[in-house]
Amino acid sequence: MNIGFDAKRAFHNGTGLGHYSRTLIRSLSEFHPEHQYYLCNPKPAKRFSLKADNLHEVLPSGFINKLFSSAWRSSWVKKDLQRLKIGLYHGLSHEIPLGIQQTGIKSVVTIHDLIHERYPEQYNAIDVKIYSKKFRYACEHADRVIAISEQTKRDIMEFYKTPEEKIRVCYQSCNPAFGKEVTAAEKMMIKQAYDLPEEYYLYVGSIIERKNLLNICKAAFLLRNELTIPLVVIGEGTKYKEQVKDYISQNGLEKKIIFLSDSPAAKAISSFKTADDFPAIYQSAIAMIYPSFFEGFGIPVLEALWSKTPVITSNVSCLPEAGGDGAYYVNPSSAEEIAVGMQRIYTDKELSVSLKEKGWQHAQRFTQQKCADTVMNVYKELW
Repeated sequence: MNIGFDAKRAFHNGTGLGHYSRTLIRSLSEFHPEHQYYLCNPKPAKRFSLKADNLHEVLPSGFINKLFSSAWRSSWVKKDLQRLKIGLYHGLSHEIPLGIQQTGIKSVVTIHDLIHERYPEQYNAIDVKIYSKKFRYACEHADRVIAISEQTKRDIMEFYKTPEEKIRVCYQSCNPAFGKEVTAAEKMMIKQAYDLPEEYYLYVGSIIERKNLLNICKAAFLLRNELTIPLVVIGEGTKYKEQVKDYISQNGLEKKIIFLSDSPAAKAISSFKTADDFPAIYQSAIAMIYPSFFEGFGIPVLEALWSKTPVITSNVSCLPEAGGDGAYYVNPSSAEEIAVGMQRIYTDKELSVSLKEKGWQHAQRFTQQKCADTVMNVYKELW
């Protein structure tokens, strides 16, 4: 079958939606090679590429489609789907083309989270209205809705009243590079390239209020006299990031919190921008700290589990789904609990080894093949 995708995030996004899209497309291409996959991309990409014999990039053609590429992606792409004899279309990030249900092409949409519905105060009011309209439309008109966690499934049913029988929970995988052991020489090379300390904790994610970097910094302050190990931060932010930096400067933590994404090396090295160096950075860390208040899934947790890096994460939202019995859980509102976790994982080597092993075992639930098979089974329901 010819299967189409909204591939905007796959070609252009360096965060969670992009990682999900690229990993799923590559997994389907590898483990279900009998199909042809058409990747609808509104504009040429420079950062990421997807290449295989059964992967075909579809760009807008003609002056009008190129000029109004957003309109092409959200509606006009239907003509290309029909021309290419697409039998099923998958909106990988919350959207499907307007009116696709009238073309005879079956559609699936992945909903990652409804955080804008649960925490609207953390978004621009206009964005909340736009997201709500797009997401609700997709859930109403798609033939199947994929939720990336049980938490997201519950939210879709609560906020949009989508019938349960229409929703399928399909967990995501991550780049298989995280599951490959990085050699000591490679780790040393990466540490030198980014001027990383010998020992460090790690945070990876957008620097926004919900992801709770401030409480990690407060935990670091609590440990200031007991642990001198710094925290390396990978991620971008704006207003909340400035709030975090204000706390750091007011409490003398400048040497303990390293914003790696702001460093000249990170800005200059292309393999940082594409995350190719991340497995080595993860595998060199004492622990990944990810005490988010709310997530759709929490892909950095899975990346850490595959890396055999201990994880400190939240005991709320979907994070226990992501971490299973392979993570150390804390109340995200408690800097004290985060601090205790940081200290325990560093000083209790037996606990650290246990978390690495349990985390690796739990990660086997999220192999690329298992995740691709689960999604393919959803497609087959519609053939």
